[in-house]
Amino acid sequence: MRLKKDNTDQKLRGAYYTPMQLASAMVGIFAADKTIKTILEPSCGDGVFIDAAIEADLINNIDLFRAIEIETSEVDLLKNRFAKYKNIDIQCKDFFDFYNESYKTTKYDLILGNPPYIRYQYLTESQREIQSKILITHGMKSNKLINAWVGFLVACVQMLSENGKIAFVIPAEILQVAYAEDLRLYLSNHFSKITLITFEKLVFPDIEQEVLVFVGEKGNEEKGIRIFEMSDLDDFSAIDLAANGYQKMQHVKEKWTKYFTTSQEIELIQKIKKDSRFQKFSDCGIINVGITTGNNDYFSIDSKKAKEYDLSPVLLPLIGRSAHAHGIYFTKEDWMKNVGNGKKAQLINFPDMPYENYSDKHKEYIQKGEQEGQNKGYKCSIRDRWYIVPSVWVPDAFFLRRNNLYPKFVLNQCEAVSTDTMHRVKFNDSVDPETLLLSYYNSISFAFTEICGRSYGGGVLEILPGEVGNIMLPKLDKIDDEKKYPLLQKIDSTVRNNEDIEIALDIVDEEILVKQLGIELSVCKQFRAIWKKLQKRRLGRG
Repeated sequence: MRLKKDNTDQKLRGAYYTPMQLASAMVGIFAADKTIKTILEPSCGDGVFIDAAIEADLINNIDLFRAIEIETSEVDLLKNRFAKYKNIDIQCKDFFDFYNESYKTTKYDLILGNPPYIRYQYLTESQREIQSKILITHGMKSNKLINAWVGFLVACVQMLSENGKIAFVIPAEILQVAYAEDLRLYLSNHFSKITLITFEKLVFPDIEQEVLVFVGEKGNEEKGIRIFEMSDLDDFSAIDLAANGYQKMQHVKEKWTKYFTTSQEIELIQKIKKDSRFQKFSDCGIINVGITTGNNDYFSIDSKKAKEYDLSPVLLPLIGRSAHAHGIYFTKEDWMKNVGNGKKAQLINFPDMPYENYSDKHKEYIQKGEQEGQNKGYKCSIRDRWYIVPSVWVPDAFFLRRNNLYPKFVLNQCEAVSTDTMHRVKFNDSVDPETLLLSYYNSISFAFTEICGRSYGGGVLEILPGEVGNIMLPKLDKIDDEKKYPLLQKIDSTVRNNEDIEIALDIVDEEILVKQLGIELSVCKQFRAIWKKLQKRRLGRG
């Protein structure tokens, strides 16, 4: 895996090579396949996949193993090591150049390896142009978020023979990130069978990058997609590619994390999406990112700093972090508690008026920021006046962007604002805020939150505004206040006291989903199981 964490020579070259155990396991999948006569490795590094092919005796059953490597020193070593093998061809080239020269004329039965994970900004101008052409030619968007491994993968698919196979070590983010939407659709359209092999433990612990093995197989009959979840590399020997277990592939850009659920569960999820008793979160209002200050440490302050610079006239109540949200209501008492505990619970909102009209203390704070270089950050520097934060408005509610056990949807009851650690929600005029608040806290909506969001290092669930908008909520148009308020009180108490949220979910599922909407209790239990399964998988990577 080639990771761009900084600009050291090692990392600029992407010199993070595949463990022999993983290379051997991947080659072992294809060792007995007699249809494989030609193999390509597009970025061979230290030759570990060639070693694995020799170890598995695959090298003696094929006509050609072609390996491409950009580093001259590596190529010289490899040519010496494998000089006796006449069917091993090692070329010192940039793979993108190699692709341009040969993709129309030469095809391979198997392409395998560990493509470079290099950020766009570290590619040469020529590499950027070729990668962009590869992606656009195959119906995909090209932008600065796309890493080199995407270009490698798409290019290699084009170099496969009619029934060719590919096996790549790639970042697990392919399952969920937005920039890989086109890639997921592209791969589902080009392979009859896709196998994803994931690992609970890090394969590359030195770079803390979660990876998976992508196996794509061409063919005339579409079988679908499946996921094998391994604890670590030792479990690889249990994989049987000849076995079934495929789910029907949906040729859409949706996240592949949904395939961690069963076919029956996916069918149930699709039914809820079409059920008239449910609506999307986005049908109820506008969901935006929180205020982008450009420098939260400077603009979010505690009471001590507020007093020092006499900032109270330009301050707004702030819910700054997930820990500041104590319950499902954010009240004035909650905010005052945060202030009293020394939290950065106030946001500076300098007015749009001439600088000379500012008070001396306010000018002093702005000058202090300039002396510290606070005005030189990108988002601050592009403003007309760096110290005036744009797009400040008070939302009706907040939805936490990053979450641990479960996300919080919080009603704003003290005219507070939030930074971009939370999303801002503005309800439609027809929406009753507390009814909508109640509609989120149930097993079905919790399951959709895990499905729509994405997991990151530390077991964190992150969910973006558009993904919040896709969460399915039950429609509660005719709920009585006598039922609504006791339920909300129970949820709020559960959250504030850090009690098991499932206690509250049990009550809401029964009173709202079953009794109010007529959802079968078995369906509630199935969605609870989906939520817990996806949550457990996410937290297991913490």
